[in-house]
Amino acid sequence: RWVAIKIASGQPPKGKLWNAVEGVLLFVRNQVVVPAMGEHDADRFMPLLWTFFVFIFGLNLAGMVRGVGSPTAAVATTGALALIVFVVGVVMGLRAFGAVGYLKNICPQLGLPWYLSFWVVPLLWVIEFASLFIKHTILAIRLLANMVAWHAVLLGIMGLAVGVHAYAMSTGAWTALAGASALGMTTLSILELFVAFLQAAVFTFLAAMFIGSSMHHH
Repeated sequence: RWVAIKIASGQPPKGKLWNAVEGVLLFVRNQVVVPAMGEHDADRFMPLLWTFFVFIFGLNLAGMVRGVGSPTAAVATTGALALIVFVVGVVMGLRAFGAVGYLKNICPQLGLPWYLSFWVVPLLWVIEFASLFIKHTILAIRLLANMVAWHAVLLGIMGLAVGVHAYAMSTGAWTALAGASALGMTTLSILELFVAFLQAAVFTFLAAMFIGSSMHHH
């Protein structure tokens, strides 16, 4: 909203913060959303998708703050986000095609002869209808699994230096192990900044693709 007010004023970007935020916004629009759903639909849904990106990116970064933890490492958070994508996709599909047209559009048009379509289309429709729920469930689990796994790796590296087995080691061996563990955690923590950004971008891309596909013929 802050950037939108600035842009609406018609002034050129001024200051590091304005340029940085607008640069990320343009990246999300041009490199993430437009390839997933086209330029026209991208402009319509950028407020929602940009909110997804900033929200998820912020929650991912919260995992690097001591005592806070990453909310995206909880299924309640990722499930709620995926549910929003599902509801928006269904609503937009119903608006575009109507109830009957939306249900028909779930199955792609294969151009098969009638004697094959009679058997293949109903079976394919059931599969595609089930996948409508499965892919949104996977959308939630994918973000959850990536954040949990990343923190599990950091915990495992830290455990090398503070685990029970570490107390049985000699002073020299423990010092070397603790130093390597600290270096490894520092390196991976820096890399986690990129992972937080990447996972937010991937979720936004998939959300844009799912919503866009619900409004167009297959």
